[in-house]
Amino acid sequence: MDSALTPDRFVARTVTATAKIVVAGAFGVGKTTFVSSVSEVPPVHMEETITRASALVDDLARTPAKSTTTVGVDFGRKHLSDDLVLYLFGTPGQARFSFLWQELIIGALGALVLVDPRDLDASHEILGLLEENGVPYAVAVNQFDGAPHYPLDEVHEALALEGHTPLTVCDARERASCMQALIQLTEYLARLAHRLEPRP
Repeated sequence: MDSALTPDRFVARTVTATAKIVVAGAFGVGKTTFVSSVSEVPPVHMEETITRASALVDDLARTPAKSTTTVGVDFGRKHLSDDLVLYLFGTPGQARFSFLWQELIIGALGALVLVDPRDLDASHEILGLLEENGVPYAVAVNQFDGAPHYPLDEVHEALALEGHTPLTVCDARERASCMQALIQLTEYLARLAHRLEPRP
């Protein structure tokens, strides 16, 4: 990365393209952890402590140790190469914040949807929203400790994904696997952009 970053210059001079990427998924699927794992700057989190009232609304069965929840947006930044920077926007997971999902996908080049193998059905709402709004996406199964390992073709079918939709496995706590999921998404978006280019 260009070492000439200054207080008024936030990306390397070699950067020629930036992209807004939404990191989406159901409640407790690991979006905040994912953004924290890959961001090269201290990530911004808008979280609040889970209260008794919210515990009655949000399903904490699979995440009993979860003590906070995103109520706004997670934000991070990652130079994916010398010339490309990704700005990552993590959504809150609860359906009651769906009005924020609508706002956050505006201007997004694409989305990475994290899914929990213990509850794949919880992902259908956000997948439907992205499809309705024409936002291309890739899917990453966040492999929680002790969660079942399903073959990817079965996950692909269970989520009713289009044949070309990228699907991979990651561990939101591990930077390397998160980066691989982001690279897979950006390669997919590049293929889509190439397909849409006017032909001579």
